[in-house]
Parts: sequence; C-alpha cells; structure tokens
Amino acid sequence: MRHAVCALILLVAALQPATGEPVTGTPASISMPDGTKLAATYYSGGKPGPGVLLLHQCNKDRSSWNTLAEKLARAGFHVLTMDYRGYGESGGKRHLDLPDNDRVRLTTEVWPGDVDAAFAYLRAQPGVREVYGAGGASCGVNQSIQLSRRHPEVKSLVLLSGNTDRAGRQHLTSKSSPPLMIAAADDDDGIVEVMAWIDASSGNPTNRFVKYKTGGHGTELFEPHPELPGEIVAWYEATLSGKGKPASTPNQARRDSPRVRILMMTDEPGGFARVLETLTAECKKDPKSPILAAPFVNFLGYQAIQSGDPKNAIALMQLNVDARPTSSNAWDSLGDAYLADDQRDKAREASERSLKLVDSDPDEPEDRHKLIRESAQGRLDRLKVTPTPK
Repeated sequence: MRHAVCALILLVAALQPATGEPVTGTPASISMPDGTKLAATYYSGGKPGPGVLLLHQCNKDRSSWNTLAEKLARAGFHVLTMDYRGYGESGGKRHLDLPDNDRVRLTTEVWPGDVDAAFAYLRAQPGVREVYGAGGASCGVNQSIQLSRRHPEVKSLVLLSGNTDRAGRQHLTSKSSPPLMIAAADDDDGIVEVMAWIDASSGNPTNRFVKYKTGGHGTELFEPHPELPGEIVAWYEATLSGKGKPASTPNQARRDSPRVRILMMTDEPGGFARVLETLTAECKKDPKSPILAAPFVNFLGYQAIQSGDPKNAIALMQLNVDARPTSSNAWDSLGDAYLADDQRDKAREASERSLKLVDSDPDEPEDRHKLIRESAQGRLDRLKVTPTPK
C-alpha cells in the first residue's frame, strides 16, 4: 500500500510543470460579427485567479508578450494575448499597409470592439475570477486605458512606452482610476516625458514609474532589463491578488517638470491657446529654453491637431518654422497643420518648401530625409484630389 501511494505521488508530481519551466499557451480564435477571426493565446493559471489581457505594440504581435504571459501564468494568473486585426495571425487587411486615414479609423473605431471581444473571451474561461488587469505596450497603452474606461472591473494597468488621448487622461484623473505601473527608457525618443504626463494626470496615489536610461521601446525593455517581467508579476500580485503593497513611486517631481506642466495644460479648457502664449513669451525671454525644443513644440502641434484645434496647431508649428526656417521637418509639419484646417493652398506651399529643403537639410539624418520626403509628397498627392463639397 505504501509503495502504491508513493507511486501515485510521483505520478502526480511528474504531471505538474517544473518550477521555472515555460507554461504552454493554448491557441484561440475569436470570431467577430463581420466574420473576421482574431488570433489569441490563452495561458491558464491552473487554479482560480485573476485575469490579465495583454495588448501588443504596433510594430510587433502577440508573441512579444510570451515571456511575461508565462511568468504570470506560473504565478496563478489567467492571461490572454491577442493579435489586433491586421496583425500576426488575425484576419483583416494588413494594418501598416492601409492609408493613414483608414489606419486611424481602424485603430480608434474598430479595435476597441475587438479588444472588448478578447476581454469577454478571457472572462469566460474557467477559473478566471472577477478581478482583472490589462497591460499595453506603445499603441497598446491607449487601448488598455480605454478598456479600463469602458470596463471599471479592470483594476490594474501596466503601461510600457506609449501615450493616450485626452479622454484617456481624463479617465485617469479620477481617484477611482486603476493604479498604473509605467515603464519607459530615456533612449526612446521622448516617450519618458509623455508617460510622465500620464502619471502626473492620474489621480491614483499608488502608481509606480520605472525609468531606464536605455532599453528601447515597449516589450523590447524585457531583454536588457530581465528583472522587469518579474516586477510586473509582483505589481499584479499586489494590485489584483492582494499580496503585499504596490511598490509605488511619488509623482510630484514629474508634475513639477516644466514640460510636463505644459503637457498637462493642453488638457485644460482653452489649453492650446494658453500653451501658445506661454511658448511665445518664453521665445522672448529664453530662445534656448527646453520647452522650445523643436521636437517638443512639434509634438504639441500634433496634439492640437488630434484635439481638433488646427488654428493653434498652425501657430505652434509656425514657431518652429520661424526659429528654424531651413528645417524641412518644420515645414512638413506646418503643412499637416494647414491641411487639418483645410487651408489647401498654404498646405501645398509648405509641402513644396519642405521638398526643396529636405535633401540639403543638415539638421536631419539621412534616414529621416526619406520619411520627410514621403510625407510631404504624399500630402501634395492628396491635395491634387478635388475635395468633396461640405
């Protein structure tokens, strides 16, 4: 009898995954009403536990989450990763091959329904408790925040190297907004500042901000910083499973940053007009001020376009043109602002000026010349099309 019990114990032990070994995810398919099938992978936690939905960045697919998903499943979380439509193994026209307007429409109007369907799939899995988290990288940051906006049962967010829109930030200002774990690297072209904006906008006092000097974008952070997935697991354990307290970091220093204060100003009523006044005054006071750096002013201009304020977008882009009249990128961006305001002749003039300057522009690296040229020429091609009467 003793030998039989020992044999049974050994058999059960052999069937359990060894500590540290990868958890095998199960492929899944989510059918949408229009017939599109979304590819996903489900990782079972093996016992009742919280569910976590992970949303990938727009230059990768769901496989970029494999390492984290396996660690979360070993810790008892039920995890779903999905490919957006137009990515990976999901159906739909390839997202990056679509024209800009179609790509924006798909991202803002169609993907949210796909993400909701994936969330419903996760909730329906056996053993998934009514406690949920979401994680997003790059464009997945906004999708994760918007998911929590639509579904208050999402109680914790992990955000890597991304941004959100005004509605997303306004959602986070509530004291009932989910706690945020944010991670980004200084070598990622200004993204730390953008994520500091999200952090400073949040009304939750338990947020954590992890900043690296180097590491790249989104889930690329995992390779040079192998400790990060484990820290994310610990974050979800604290915020979803009640194991310990979140390793929070104060955000007052980020709120006090001059550029973050400018960014936060854009979300206030009449914000872009106030930003323009502030930058104009700073031009007279200190033309080399950090808040007048060309990439930052350019970013503000595009935020104004996205917020439906093309007049102030033009004025902001004009600041860069006035300070750097030989900058092909400044003229190209001004062309976008004019086009957003339907000033087609001025948009054409700015685009043509950009094309004349780009090949001899010493302030832009060679690989940027091609991008600027394509942007300006693409705008000119669109301007050749007769606009539909309003």
